[in-house]
Amino acid sequence: MDFDKELDARGLNCPLPILRAKKALTELQSGQVLKIVATDPGSVKDFQAFSKQTGNELLSHATEGKEFTFFMKRK
Repeated sequence: MDFDKELDARGLNCPLPILRAKKALTELQSGQVLKIVATDPGSVKDFQAFSKQTGNELLSHATEGKEFTFFMKRK
């Protein structure tokens, strides 16, 4: 998937991946896509809730080993 910015949140625990993603999304224009790579298992539910609360669209998420990759589109 194409993305405009990448955030490496590996090794960070809740709530840091969400806080860093929130900051990164503010630096993007509406419609741009942020790729987030995290290792916190709780980040799956966290990013789903974050998407609903903020209106930023969670395009997809995938799990590969102990890494979770998310693609979020800025509203």
